[in-house]
Amino acid sequence: MHRGWHGAGRGGRGPGRGGWQQADLPGADDASAWLQGRLPDDWFTGAPEVTIDREEIVIVGELPPVEGEFADTESGRADRAAAVAGRISRFRESTREERIEIARQAEHRYQRKVAWGARIGDAVELFTVASVPVMTRLRQPERIVLDTLVDSGVARSRSDALAWAVRLVGQHADEWLGELREAMARVDELRTKGPTAGPSSEG
Repeated sequence: MHRGWHGAGRGGRGPGRGGWQQADLPGADDASAWLQGRLPDDWFTGAPEVTIDREEIVIVGELPPVEGEFADTESGRADRAAAVAGRISRFRESTREERIEIARQAEHRYQRKVAWGARIGDAVELFTVASVPVMTRLRQPERIVLDTLVDSGVARSRSDALAWAVRLVGQHADEWLGELREAMARVDELRTKGPTAGPSSEG
């Protein structure tokens, strides 16, 4: 459904499964279904793409394509891009109040911030997504990699370089990351099916 946490996401539920886990964070396994039932039927052409992590729920829906013929020229492509931008802007403005109310309800239910986006074909625009700081410790060889990216002009700072590296891994390791998430889901399923400790027989 997307390249984030698959389906309804992997909201922290229960103990274990790595340092990123937050045991007190409500689960979000039903978030996609809840949003599908809550969103107006005429907003998007189909079910929206819902990406979830510990901090944020991002909802991106497909809008109807723009009408009219656009020549396959530089000018025509520019006109089409402008029409797409205008259509997305109109959606953003006309749905603002209702999106705020839906986000308020979702934030209360799932204890995560909600961000929105819209897509028309290959054009995607996100509305006010969160930028969350992540603390980490790096050894010198790793710092040198970041500094090389900064010195070469690829990134503006070490934090920007680290974000660039994460995006690059996400682009080139998407299949492996998907398999990893599926394996995590199977572990969760097996954990719920496991035996539970009964009452002790010792007096």
